Amino acid sequence: MLPARTYSITIDRDWQELYEAIWQPEIFPKWASGLTESELRRGGTGWIADGPDGPIVVRFTPHNEFGVMDHFIEAGDGRQIHVPLRVIRNGDGAEVMLTLFRQPEMSDEDFARDAKWIARDLRALRDYARN
Repeated sequence: MLPARTYSITIDRDWQELYEAIWQPEIFPKWASGLTESELRRGGTGWIADGPDGPIVVRFTPHNEFGVMDHFIEAGDGRQIHVPLRVIRNGDGAEVMLTLFRQPEMSDEDFARDAKWIARDLRALRDYARN
């Protein structure tokens, strides 16, 4: 089993409305800089993004009524990284939760860097959702 941490942010927007506004893969680059710094484009078995070490393939869960926005990142070395992402109801608003799994051979520094990146991306999502 991999060590994991879950990060969340509260967003003052109906959870279903928020999910409908952000579930599409084309929306991810508007807030998820940790996923890609380029546009996503359809290709092969998923979406293609330009990663720091070359192209990566990202597969997303299909649209659903539960707020599940998991994605699977296939790095060029054949590894597949599962990123659980949920939008759930929090009173009249929403809670967005992302779980970070510490990958094998990941240093403490890299894990901490990824955690900071996730926090920044969740704040970017909150700002994006306000518009």
